[in-house]
Amino acid sequence: MTYGLRGREVAALTLGDIDWKHERLAIPERKAGHSTAFPLSKSVGEAIVDYLQHGRPKTPDRHLFFRSAAPLEPIGSAAVSGCARRYLLRAGVQVPRPGSHTLRHTLVQRLVDADFALKEIGDFVGHRSPASTQIYGKVAVESLRQVALGDGEEALDE
Repeated sequence: MTYGLRGREVAALTLGDIDWKHERLAIPERKAGHSTAFPLSKSVGEAIVDYLQHGRPKTPDRHLFFRSAAPLEPIGSAAVSGCARRYLLRAGVQVPRPGSHTLRHTLVQRLVDADFALKEIGDFVGHRSPASTQIYGKVAVESLRQVALGDGEEALDE
């Protein structure tokens, strides 16, 4: 959820996309047809190191993530979403369609709640259009309630 990546973006990651020296993570295959580079967060870097040391099979293939069961091949976007689904259900998260996109929606909503501009959010998650970002930013009912009540409602109570 740190970067709000699509399942296919995670599945496409290669060892070359991680720049350990400059602490950067490159996402070369965004849906919008452009690439993005993010600062490599400490927790993501540590998780990748742990996976490389203890989980990734020995293979000359440069893809970062592989299936844990035969046949030995890189994971696809369905595997990313399936993994997210398993952990969301295990955590008791109740959503209509649990999967990797749930995490993406959650990140966008957190950025909306933190008052980031939709353009900034869209750039971060790789949207071409602000309209795409608006779809992800679900309505924050409590925030709307505060706007609706506002100063005018307080004046009526006096």
